[in-house]
Amino acid sequence: MAPTYTTTSSLTNYVQTAYDRLAYFAYRPELYYDRAVEVQPTRQSMPGSSVVFNIQNDLAIASSALNESTDVSGAALSSSNVTVTLAEYGNAVTTTALLRGEAFVEIDPIAANVVGYNAGVSIDSVAKGVIQAGTTVDYAKGSGAQPTSRATVLPASTFRAADVRLEKARLRRANVPTFGGFYVAYIHPDVAYDLMGETGAASWTDPHTYSQPDEIWQGELGAFQGVRFIETPRAPWFGNAGVSPTTTSVYGTLFMGRQAVAKAHSIVDGNGENPHIVPGPVVDSLRRFLPLGWYHLVGYGVFRQAALRRVESSSSIDDGAQPTIDQ
Repeated sequence: MAPTYTTTSSLTNYVQTAYDRLAYFAYRPELYYDRAVEVQPTRQSMPGSSVVFNIQNDLAIASSALNESTDVSGAALSSSNVTVTLAEYGNAVTTTALLRGEAFVEIDPIAANVVGYNAGVSIDSVAKGVIQAGTTVDYAKGSGAQPTSRATVLPASTFRAADVRLEKARLRRANVPTFGGFYVAYIHPDVAYDLMGETGAASWTDPHTYSQPDEIWQGELGAFQGVRFIETPRAPWFGNAGVSPTTTSVYGTLFMGRQAVAKAHSIVDGNGENPHIVPGPVVDSLRRFLPLGWYHLVGYGVFRQAALRRVESSSSIDDGAQPTIDQ
């Protein structure tokens, strides 16, 4: 006589799907752009809706010999200024008592993590928008015809070593100071693929060969032709804006020198250099709705236009799809 078995179908109430009580988050790109902002007010006169930065102009070079019996005519000092206007930024989530009471994971730490990251990536995107909106633009020639606009970028208009040398030369020609002897460029992985494939690994300086380990920039790919490259999927991607009907994707590689961008922020009501987390007020009758958000009163602006350059190009591995990482 065959034995009787108690199986999973006999006691279905005892056999349940198990869940990991650890919450995993979406892939998140590193944040680089706010770090590159050097110019900030150090002696701000008072709180205000904008901050004015003054730039003192130099005198014209006096290279002619003086006449022994004639006084110099002299020259008048002149100056210019840059104004950075502050704006409010922020976001918030509100959780309910029912969610917090019935969820098998703790909701509050998850909300805090998401809100904190949103603050960082949002403000970094504001800084990125200023940096990538510089007015000095060149177009990579690659192996095709020379583009003259974003709409004329071809599939063959890939980024090459000659583009690096050109941007470095133009920054040097404008007397733009370097970061410890190097300019900095933000480059998309699709564009870095073409550059590194052309130059070869032997042409790169690995980050660990610098004299001081703390000189390595976060996310740094390496150095080439006097430029330190930061590889990030958040480098500019302008969509399928190139030559039709191929709808070529157009990427932007951003070159920077010192004092390219200025930042101003509020200095009252808990505001500071970085966004701050704001626990919202619980105002409903049963105290069920718990808000948590972030807030920042800040502004970014181009400080030295000569220190910002952008090269727009295609990529040989472009698949025409929008990157999945937030741009």
